[in-house]
Amino acid sequence: MHAGATPSWVIRENASTGALLALYLREVLGIASPAELPRLREVGRIGPEAARDVDAHDTLEKQWREWWSMTIEPESHPSPVPLELVDEYGTAVALPVSGAEALAAAIRPHAEAALAWAEWAHERYRTASAARSGDTYRAYAGSIAEHEREVGRRAHSFELNVEVLPLAASGIWWIGEKTVAVTDTLRSDAAAFDDAIHPIIAELA
Repeated sequence: MHAGATPSWVIRENASTGALLALYLREVLGIASPAELPRLREVGRIGPEAARDVDAHDTLEKQWREWWSMTIEPESHPSPVPLELVDEYGTAVALPVSGAEALAAAIRPHAEAALAWAEWAHERYRTASAARSGDTYRAYAGSIAEHEREVGRRAHSFELNVEVLPLAASGIWWIGEKTVAVTDTLRSDAAAFDDAIHPIIAELA
Protein backbone atom coordinates (compact mmCIF):
# COMPACT_ATOMS: atom_id res chain seq x y z
CA MET A 1 0.00 0.00 0.00
CA HIS A 2 1.25 3.45 -0.81
CA ALA A 3 0.36 6.92 0.38
CA GLY A 4 1.74 8.36 -2.84
CA ALA A 5 4.81 8.33 -5.08
CA THR A 6 7.42 9.09 -2.41
CA PRO A 7 7.68 8.48 0.45
CA SER A 8 5.76 5.21 0.62
CA TRP A 9 4.27 2.96 3.24
CA VAL A 10 3.62 -0.77 3.32
CA ILE A 11 1.15 -2.41 5.68
CA ARG A 12 0.63 -6.16 5.65
CA GLU A 13 -2.43 -7.48 7.46
CA ASN A 14 -2.91 -11.15 8.21
CA ALA A 15 -3.73 -13.80 10.78
CA SER A 16 -0.66 -15.85 10.00
CA THR A 17 -0.62 -19.57 10.67
CA GLY A 18 2.72 -19.26 12.45
CA ALA A 19 1.43 -16.68 14.93
CA LEU A 20 -1.78 -18.62 15.50
CA LEU A 21 0.08 -21.88 16.15
CA ALA A 22 2.52 -20.22 18.53
CA LEU A 23 -0.28 -18.63 20.53
CA TYR A 24 -2.35 -21.82 20.65
CA LEU A 25 0.66 -23.73 21.96
CA ARG A 26 1.36 -20.91 24.41
CA GLU A 27 -2.07 -21.61 25.89
CA VAL A 28 -1.95 -25.38 26.09
CA LEU A 29 1.59 -25.43 27.48
CA GLY A 30 0.89 -22.77 30.10
CA ILE A 31 3.44 -20.26 28.77
CA ALA A 32 3.09 -16.82 30.36
CA SER A 33 5.11 -14.80 27.83
CA PRO A 34 4.59 -12.23 26.50
CA ALA A 35 2.89 -11.06 29.69
CA GLU A 36 1.30 -8.00 28.08
CA LEU A 37 -0.45 -9.96 25.33
CA PRO A 38 -3.92 -11.29 26.31
CA ARG A 39 -4.78 -14.96 26.16
CA LEU A 40 -6.72 -16.49 23.28
CA ARG A 41 -10.48 -16.78 23.57
CA GLU A 42 -11.83 -20.17 24.58
CA VAL A 43 -8.45 -21.92 24.48
CA GLY A 44 -6.71 -23.17 27.59
CA ARG A 45 -4.51 -25.93 28.83
CA ILE A 46 -5.71 -29.18 27.30
CA GLY A 47 -5.32 -32.57 28.94
CA PRO A 48 -2.96 -33.52 31.74
CA GLU A 49 0.56 -32.23 31.43
CA ALA A 50 3.54 -33.93 33.00
CA ALA A 51 4.66 -31.94 36.02
CA ARG A 52 7.53 -29.59 35.24
CA ASP A 53 9.91 -28.24 37.81
CA VAL A 54 10.72 -24.54 37.78
CA ASP A 55 13.91 -24.91 35.78
CA ALA A 56 12.22 -27.08 33.13
CA HIS A 57 9.37 -24.61 32.76
CA ASP A 58 11.78 -21.67 32.54
CA THR A 59 13.63 -23.50 29.76
CA LEU A 60 10.37 -24.12 27.91
CA GLU A 61 9.35 -20.47 28.25
CA LYS A 62 12.73 -19.28 26.99
CA GLN A 63 12.60 -21.56 23.95
CA TRP A 64 9.02 -20.54 23.21
CA ARG A 65 9.93 -16.81 23.40
CA GLU A 66 12.79 -17.33 20.95
CA TRP A 67 10.48 -19.22 18.58
CA TRP A 68 7.84 -16.48 18.91
CA SER A 69 10.36 -13.79 17.97
CA MET A 70 11.54 -15.80 14.94
CA THR A 71 7.93 -16.43 13.93
CA ILE A 72 6.75 -12.82 14.18
CA GLU A 73 9.82 -11.13 12.66
CA PRO A 74 12.17 -13.75 11.18
CA GLU A 75 14.36 -11.17 9.46
CA SER A 76 15.01 -9.34 12.74
CA HIS A 77 15.43 -12.52 14.77
CA PRO A 78 17.21 -15.11 12.63
CA SER A 79 18.13 -18.42 14.19
CA PRO A 80 21.86 -18.75 15.01
CA VAL A 81 21.70 -22.40 13.91
CA PRO A 82 19.88 -24.16 11.04
CA LEU A 83 16.19 -24.93 11.39
CA GLU A 84 14.49 -28.28 11.05
CA LEU A 85 10.83 -29.11 10.59
CA VAL A 86 8.87 -30.70 13.41
CA ASP A 87 7.45 -33.68 11.51
CA GLU A 88 4.06 -33.67 13.22
CA TYR A 89 3.42 -30.14 11.92
CA GLY A 90 4.33 -30.73 8.29
CA THR A 91 5.88 -27.52 6.98
CA ALA A 92 4.16 -25.27 9.53
CA VAL A 93 6.74 -25.36 12.34
CA ALA A 94 10.53 -25.21 12.03
CA LEU A 95 12.70 -25.02 15.13
CA PRO A 96 16.45 -24.63 15.64
CA VAL A 97 18.32 -27.94 15.37
CA SER A 98 19.81 -27.24 18.79
CA GLY A 99 18.50 -25.21 21.68
CA ALA A 100 14.81 -25.98 21.16
CA GLU A 101 14.65 -29.62 22.26
CA ALA A 102 12.29 -29.01 25.19
CA LEU A 103 9.88 -27.01 23.05
CA ALA A 104 9.90 -29.57 20.23
CA ALA A 105 9.11 -32.38 22.65
CA ALA A 106 6.36 -30.39 24.36
CA ILE A 107 4.50 -29.35 21.20
CA ARG A 108 4.50 -32.71 19.38
CA PRO A 109 1.50 -34.21 21.25
CA HIS A 110 -0.61 -31.15 20.41
CA ALA A 111 0.02 -31.09 16.65
CA GLU A 112 -3.35 -32.32 15.40
CA ALA A 113 -5.42 -30.00 17.58
CA ALA A 114 -3.08 -27.03 17.05
CA LEU A 115 -3.12 -27.32 13.25
CA ALA A 116 -6.90 -27.73 13.16
CA TRP A 117 -7.44 -24.71 15.38
CA ALA A 118 -4.98 -22.53 13.45
CA GLU A 119 -6.67 -23.46 10.16
CA TRP A 120 -10.08 -22.61 11.62
CA ALA A 121 -8.88 -19.28 13.03
CA HIS A 122 -7.11 -18.31 9.81
CA GLU A 123 -10.18 -19.13 7.71
CA ARG A 124 -12.32 -17.10 10.09
CA TYR A 125 -10.02 -14.12 9.53
CA ARG A 126 -10.14 -14.61 5.74
CA THR A 127 -13.93 -14.65 5.79
CA ALA A 128 -14.12 -11.49 7.90
CA SER A 129 -11.50 -9.76 5.74
CA ALA A 130 -13.38 -10.63 2.54
CA ALA A 131 -16.58 -9.24 4.04
CA ARG A 132 -14.87 -5.88 4.49
CA SER A 133 -14.38 -5.79 0.69
CA GLY A 134 -11.79 -3.09 0.11
CA ASP A 135 -11.97 -1.61 3.57
CA THR A 136 -8.51 -2.92 4.47
CA TYR A 137 -6.72 -0.33 2.34
CA ARG A 138 -9.05 2.51 3.32
CA ALA A 139 -8.66 1.77 7.04
CA TYR A 140 -4.94 2.48 6.91
CA ALA A 141 -4.89 5.09 4.14
CA GLY A 142 -7.48 7.16 5.99
CA SER A 143 -5.47 7.12 9.21
CA ILE A 144 -2.29 8.09 7.37
CA ALA A 145 -4.06 10.95 5.58
CA GLU A 146 -5.38 12.19 8.91
CA HIS A 147 -1.89 12.04 10.42
CA GLU A 148 -0.50 14.02 7.48
CA ARG A 149 -3.11 16.72 8.02
CA GLU A 150 -2.27 16.87 11.72
CA VAL A 151 1.50 17.22 11.28
CA GLY A 152 1.40 19.23 8.06
CA ARG A 153 3.75 17.01 6.06
CA ARG A 154 3.87 13.80 4.12
CA ALA A 155 4.13 10.59 6.12
CA HIS A 156 7.59 9.07 6.40
CA SER A 157 8.18 5.76 4.65
CA PHE A 158 7.50 2.82 6.95
CA GLU A 159 6.47 -0.82 7.10
CA LEU A 160 3.95 -2.32 9.50
CA ASN A 161 2.71 -5.86 9.97
CA VAL A 162 -0.70 -6.32 11.56
CA GLU A 163 -1.67 -9.69 13.03
CA VAL A 164 -5.43 -9.96 13.57
CA LEU A 165 -5.90 -12.47 16.37
CA PRO A 166 -8.80 -13.94 18.41
CA LEU A 167 -7.60 -12.54 21.72
CA ALA A 168 -9.79 -12.41 24.81
CA ALA A 169 -9.30 -8.67 25.47
CA SER A 170 -9.92 -5.94 22.93
CA GLY A 171 -6.95 -3.78 22.00
CA ILE A 172 -3.74 -3.40 20.03
CA TRP A 173 -0.23 -4.32 21.18
CA TRP A 174 3.30 -4.08 19.81
CA ILE A 175 4.69 -7.61 19.42
CA GLY A 176 7.79 -6.72 17.38
CA GLU A 177 9.77 -3.79 16.07
CA LYS A 178 7.33 -3.31 13.19
CA THR A 179 4.52 -5.72 14.10
CA VAL A 180 1.35 -5.22 16.11
CA ALA A 181 -1.35 -7.62 17.22
CA VAL A 182 -4.95 -6.45 17.14
CA THR A 183 -8.01 -8.24 18.41
CA ASP A 184 -10.30 -9.52 15.67
CA THR A 185 -13.30 -7.93 17.38
CA LEU A 186 -11.59 -4.53 17.38
CA ARG A 187 -10.59 -4.93 13.73
CA SER A 188 -14.22 -5.56 12.82
CA ASP A 189 -15.32 -2.26 14.40
CA ALA A 190 -14.27 0.35 11.83
CA ALA A 191 -14.56 3.41 14.08
CA ALA A 192 -12.84 1.79 17.07
CA PHE A 193 -10.08 0.41 14.87
CA ASP A 194 -9.44 3.85 13.35
CA ASP A 195 -8.98 5.25 16.86
CA ALA A 196 -6.71 2.37 17.89
CA ILE A 197 -4.45 2.32 14.82
CA HIS A 198 -3.97 6.10 14.65
CA PRO A 199 -1.35 6.30 17.48
CA ILE A 200 0.55 3.44 15.85
CA ILE A 201 0.57 5.26 12.51
CA ALA A 202 1.61 8.50 14.24
CA GLU A 203 4.55 6.74 15.91
CA LEU A 204 5.82 5.37 12.59
CA ALA A 205 4.91 8.07 10.10
